[in-house]
Amino acid sequence: MTNNELNRTALEWFEAFNQHDLEKLLRLYHEEAEHYSPKLKVKYPETLGLIKGKEALRNWWQEAFERLPSLQYKMLHLISHENRVFMDYIRQVDNEEDLRVGETLEINDGLIVASRVYHS
Repeated sequence: MTNNELNRTALEWFEAFNQHDLEKLLRLYHEEAEHYSPKLKVKYPETLGLIKGKEALRNWWQEAFERLPSLQYKMLHLISHENRVFMDYIRQVDNEEDLRVGETLEINDGLIVASRVYHS
């Protein structure tokens, strides 16, 4: 994929996430996609922070959208190369301190096959 195509996927990801449009978000992912997040590791320690497959992604994000109706991501930077895009953004939730987040999307054949979240 070109850098422009990678960036376009990342921008579509931000749009879907900020609209809390779960179906639009899931269309960006491969059926067997993997997602790692430190928040998963804390909330569901048995996962060790890693979930696999669209159904697991659906459950995780549906719960997040319901629990955090004001959740929004403010994109700061995108860095793309080969089949990966690194997204630097701010996680914003009413009545919570903003959180700086880095996330890598690995994209093959136009679909996200893996994502990994980094934050303190």
